[in-house]
Amino acid sequence: MANPLQSTACRILAAFALSGCLLVAGLLQADWDFTRIAANAQKLYGPLGEGRGRINDWQRMLTEQKDRAQAEQLQAVNRFFNLRVRFRDDLQVWRVQDYWATPVEALIKGAGDCEDYAIAKYFSLRELGIPSEKLRITYVKALRLNQAHMVLTYYPSPSAVPLVLDNLIDTIEPASERTDLMPVYAFNAEGLWLPGSGGNKQVGDSKRLSRWQDLLQKMRAEGFDL
Repeated sequence: MANPLQSTACRILAAFALSGCLLVAGLLQADWDFTRIAANAQKLYGPLGEGRGRINDWQRMLTEQKDRAQAEQLQAVNRFFNLRVRFRDDLQVWRVQDYWATPVEALIKGAGDCEDYAIAKYFSLRELGIPSEKLRITYVKALRLNQAHMVLTYYPSPSAVPLVLDNLIDTIEPASERTDLMPVYAFNAEGLWLPGSGGNKQVGDSKRLSRWQDLLQKMRAEGFDL
């Protein structure tokens, strides 16, 4: 019988190969216009309710962290989304099997799954100036839960053991200490990596990941400059 996690990875890798959509992988511009973002979000999604307060708090956190050390930024972003977003699976929140929410969508709902946490943390840290090459959105198997999971990993240097930003626990720990997680693959705006005996190996270009492209299109409609 096929391993469900391997099958999931194969399907996602196939999406990389088959999708014709190209990702515009430019750097995020500093100082997002949150007034425009909130106005666009209300047009797209309706009244923001309590979500407006969460979006305002997100803006405030990013402003406070703008000139801080990267270690402080990691802690602040990880803590913010772990506290402000409740874990709910996509069927509960979106009534579909798999949905990649923008950070704004997750904050409006106040809920999301592991992918939504990782995506929101990724874009927040990119906005704070952390280079894309230091960040990877990483699919893992959560061994204790026996299910697929997503985290954000941060590489202080290309050969360093990455730090793991996870919604399952609030502490940021080196991947070598997260023996409960088994890496499957990782990606960012520039590429796709698979784990191996010789270390992580770049095996492709993430520009063809259709769900990632769809996510960027939604963020542009919300008013983000990408």
